[in-house]
Order: sequence, then C-alpha cells, then structure tokens
Amino acid sequence: MDIPFKRSKKGITFKVKVEPKSSKRGISGIVGDALKIRVNAPPVRGAANEELIEILSEEFCIKKAAIKIIRGHFSRDKVVEIEGMEVAPSILKTK
Repeated sequence: MDIPFKRSKKGITFKVKVEPKSSKRGISGIVGDALKIRVNAPPVRGAANEELIEILSEEFCIKKAAIKIIRGHFSRDKVVEIEGMEVAPSILKTK
C-alpha cells in the first residue's frame, strides 16, 4: 500500500483524497495515486482541513505546524506538504 510522493525544497508532497462527515476517522487506504483519509468534520470553515492535519500529525508522529495543504483547500482532492521530512513514511514511495 504505497502512494507516490515528491520531494520539495521544504520536505515532501503527496496527494490526499478527503472524505468529510465520515463515521470513521483516519487513513482508510489508497484511491488512485492519493492517500484516502476519512474525517468526522464537515467541510465547513476549514474544519475538515484542520482535522486532516491533525490525523496526519498523529499517524506520522510529526508536529501539526510542519503540515501544510498547498493545493485543494476547498476540494476533497488535496496536495499536502510535510516540511522538514526527508524520509517519507512507509506508506509513501518515491515517484
């Protein structure tokens, strides 16, 4: 279960597909070339984005401040950057 990631100047980037208002919370698999993440929050006023960052922080054991949504703030399809990460978590692979 690997998804492609890219190295950036600040760290790594990868695609995420968010499922808001889900009854379950967390990483639920791979959809195409994106990591699928379920969040309980609705997509209102950034609540789902905040929960997405919280889940990634917990799963990858990194600070929330290191995680940025760089594309797709108002979409279910997002590109996330993790600053300062040189080695990707095992769920990600080099593209």
